[in-house]
Amino acid sequence: MSFKDVTDGQSRAVSRRTVTTSAALATAALLTGAAGTARARGTGHGRGLTVRLPAPTGPHRIGVTTLHLVDHTRRDPWDEAIPVRELMVTVWYPARGHGGPVAPQMTARAARSFRKTAPLLRPGLPSAGVDWAATATHAHPDAPARRDPCPVLLHSPGGGDPRTLGTGLAEDLASHGFAVVAIDHPGDASEVTFPRPAPYRRTLLRPTVFRGDPRMNPPQFHTAITTRVADTRFVLDRLAALAAGRHPGTRHRPLPAGLPGLLDLERTGVYGHSAGGTTAAEALYEDRRLAAAVNLEGFLDEAPTAPDRPGEPLPIARHGTDRPLLLMRTDGFTERAALERSWSPLLDRSHGRIAQAQLNDAAHWVFTDYAALLPQLQAAGLISAETRNRLIGTMDPECSVPAVRERVRAFFVRHLSAR
Repeated sequence: MSFKDVTDGQSRAVSRRTVTTSAALATAALLTGAAGTARARGTGHGRGLTVRLPAPTGPHRIGVTTLHLVDHTRRDPWDEAIPVRELMVTVWYPARGHGGPVAPQMTARAARSFRKTAPLLRPGLPSAGVDWAATATHAHPDAPARRDPCPVLLHSPGGGDPRTLGTGLAEDLASHGFAVVAIDHPGDASEVTFPRPAPYRRTLLRPTVFRGDPRMNPPQFHTAITTRVADTRFVLDRLAALAAGRHPGTRHRPLPAGLPGLLDLERTGVYGHSAGGTTAAEALYEDRRLAAAVNLEGFLDEAPTAPDRPGEPLPIARHGTDRPLLLMRTDGFTERAALERSWSPLLDRSHGRIAQAQLNDAAHWVFTDYAALLPQLQAAGLISAETRNRLIGTMDPECSVPAVRERVRAFFVRHLSAR
């Protein structure tokens, strides 16, 4: 395994000792507690394989809550019948003195939808044989928050992916003292479940409008990114209300004790994967409240309108950034050349504010929970080696999971820890 930092066109491999130590720690974490081997069993949700998320590595217990937010100043871009923009977010945070049950990764309703949509969006994934609703997190619902203010990180998932596919990284960051706010982008995400029906929305579940890669549909890609950036900025607004002691959304549930005082919005960053990485970088450019960002293999241009015509650079690429931005990629990304071409203008205009890193023997979805889950599906005979390698690469999760976690965490510790 090789994980390289890239600076000014030069690559520097992380030391073998660091990699070996990380892999050993990750192996221990993956084979204990709720991160153990996947197993098949019957559950109340149905019968199938139960896959497990890797355990967080930090010293803090984790609390989790969900928020239903409504932006009355925007119409929904994907459904003209919806006159407002609704969002669902999950907040993972350092908790105090709490045991008891842990939250599932997905609700039963979301899991049923995910089982149908995942094979359509990511060919090769199984349409049966997995009990997605049985996967447990390591976070305690609505646990009291720790009293020490902590940095805040917003997370935007990949195009067509739900926010729940970033659970492992979010939990690990929360266990190390960050509050992580993951955003679902309804109409874009594979499925979004809401707490109640609304006058303008007759169902509790919102499916995706995507029927393929949105990069192949330039207007759709443009709408997705502009909507996601606006969603991110709106969530920042609502977090300011929360930090001031007001309920930020619809009151379908009380806030966890101590949560408003936990959020230090003077230390706020954003990260995302794929389209979420594009969102993170562009939100950094557009909103001065964000102090740092991580782009996990997201393009920084509009989708090209013809195969031989490059896409128009996004504002972040045209003008550069005066705040820290980490660009992470894999050696196995099939569109790597186009990705690097989209990053090139940014590198020329950012005056040393850009860090780069490359994960080798890996592929595009290694930055999601698929990194830990797909090897379990392959071991159970539910996916092929070709599907696993195409989506996450050949690297074992004992190496890939800690490599991504440690690189993202180290970046935000460096740029957001000082008060």
